[in-house]
Amino acid sequence: MKLRVAKFLTGVLLLPLCVALTMTFGRVLVILAQSPTRLPMLHVFTCVSGIALWAIIWLFLPPLTRTYVLGHELTHALWTVLFGGKASGLKVSERGGSVRVSKNNAWVTLSPYFFPLYTFIVALAWLLSVWLFPPIKPYVPIFLFWVGMTWSFHITFTLRFLAYNQPDIREHGRLFSYTLIYALNVLSIGSALVAVSTWSFSEASAELLVNLHRLAGAAHTFYGWAITRLPDFS
Repeated sequence: MKLRVAKFLTGVLLLPLCVALTMTFGRVLVILAQSPTRLPMLHVFTCVSGIALWAIIWLFLPPLTRTYVLGHELTHALWTVLFGGKASGLKVSERGGSVRVSKNNAWVTLSPYFFPLYTFIVALAWLLSVWLFPPIKPYVPIFLFWVGMTWSFHITFTLRFLAYNQPDIREHGRLFSYTLIYALNVLSIGSALVAVSTWSFSEASAELLVNLHRLAGAAHTFYGWAITRLPDFS
C-alpha cells in the first residue's frame, strides 16, 4: 500500500516534468523550422518521411503484430539483464507473448512502452557502421529515415496496447506509469531532434530547467491566488 502511494506521488511530481519536456520539445521544433541551413531540414524531412511511411503501412496494410510482440518481450528481457537478472522461456504469437524474468521492477515492466528497441538497434548499427567505415557518414539521412520509421512503429503499437487494460500498467498504477512513459518517449525523440539541430544538448537542458522554473513560478502564483480566495473561518 505504501509503495503504491509513493508511486502515485511520484506520478504527481512527474506531471510538471511532462509539461516542461513538451514545452522544450516545441522549442526544438521551432529551432529546426527556423534553421538557416538546409542540412538540418533535410535530416528532419527524412525522419518525417520514415514516420509517414509507417503511418501509411499502419493504416492500409496488416499490422506487424508479431514483430511488435517480439520486440516487446525482448525489451523486458533486455532490461531484466541490465538490472542483473536473467530471462528465459520467450514465447511470441499474434495474440501476445511472454518471457520469464528473474528480476522485476517498474523499469523492467514498463520498458517496452518507453524504450523503442528497434530504434535502438538502428542507432547501434549506425554507430558501428560509422566506427568501422567512416566514409558512410554522409548517408546519415538514410539512418534518420529508419529512425523515424522504427520510432513511429514503437509509438503506434504503444498507443494501441495502452488502450487495453494492460497488467503492466495496473501493476504500478496508471498515473505513475503514464507519466513515466510519456516523459521518456518525449525525451527520446526530443534528444534525437536536438542531435540534428543547431541546438546543443546543454542549451536544451538549460531550456528544460527554465521551463520547470516557469511552471514552479506559475504554481506558486496560483497557490497564492487560491489562498486569498479561501473563506475566513476565524
